[in-house]
Amino acid sequence: MSMREVFEQNPDRRYIMYGGKGGLGKTTFSAATAYWLAKQGMKVLVFSVDPQASLSDIFKRDIFGKGPVEIMPNLFAQEIDADQRIKEYQEEIRQKIRDMYGMTEIPEEIENYIQAAAAEPAMEESAIFDEVVDIVGSGNYDYYIYDLVPLGHALYYLSMASVYDQWIDKITALRTEMEEYSQVAAVMQRKKESEEDRILKELQFIKHRINVSSSILTDKQKTAFFFVVTPEEMIILDTKKAAGLFAKFDVPLAGYIVNRVIPPELAGQNIPAYLRNRMEMQTTYLKEIDQVFSGEVLARIPEFERDITGLPMIERMANVMFGGK
Repeated sequence: MSMREVFEQNPDRRYIMYGGKGGLGKTTFSAATAYWLAKQGMKVLVFSVDPQASLSDIFKRDIFGKGPVEIMPNLFAQEIDADQRIKEYQEEIRQKIRDMYGMTEIPEEIENYIQAAAAEPAMEESAIFDEVVDIVGSGNYDYYIYDLVPLGHALYYLSMASVYDQWIDKITALRTEMEEYSQVAAVMQRKKESEEDRILKELQFIKHRINVSSSILTDKQKTAFFFVVTPEEMIILDTKKAAGLFAKFDVPLAGYIVNRVIPPELAGQNIPAYLRNRMEMQTTYLKEIDQVFSGEVLARIPEFERDITGLPMIERMANVMFGGK
């Protein structure tokens, strides 16, 4: 089955993800898929959860942290600014504390806690995850194309529900800790029942957001995950391991795309020994890919003569992936 057939035969799959080790072409395929779908008349958002902001490079547009940016008719791109999201987190927490406990000033101990929490290793991933929930929950687009971070981080991203559970526990513990403050005790005593209800609703709201996002990630009807692989020994081994790990999260694997294949027609030409050796090596590993991922390889993408940046090159890639002129 070809990439075009996969999309045409599964019209309800509106959440598309490309994953793989760093530098294999995930962003390129994300951009090309978004381009092709936009040309079919679909309203598409391609967004990056990678802090390195590679969509700006491929589209040759400064889109980092600017929300959805229209690249061309029907095609929008977005890069998440995790640092800005964390700052918004901090202010949201401060405002909730002010509202819930009638404070005008945040106690120093609580402010220190907020600052310390923002520096935790999981905070950046949490901020990205939360932004993704907002993006896919908006329902503003026909297709959402995820440009995922490299495999190790992607697995972490897919397990963010448990991270959020820990965060909720911290917020609950913070509420308990605040009960010890004498200046707040009287206010809390008068509003005990209503404040408990508000806190409970806040936690339920967060849980709902997590469940919405998690259900999308594991929905075989709505979601397709494509692995990007190149004909190299370590890449094949790493991809095989990663596919097994992703299966544990019930992520619906739609197939594999082999990238950077040296065009076989070069074999009959007078080419340098280095290139001929590379082609022989690739031939061996292409056979291995067909065996290891039997029946699941959807496309072999040739090595291009230049980087895929700018709409003309993205169009060329889309035509190779999905068929076209």
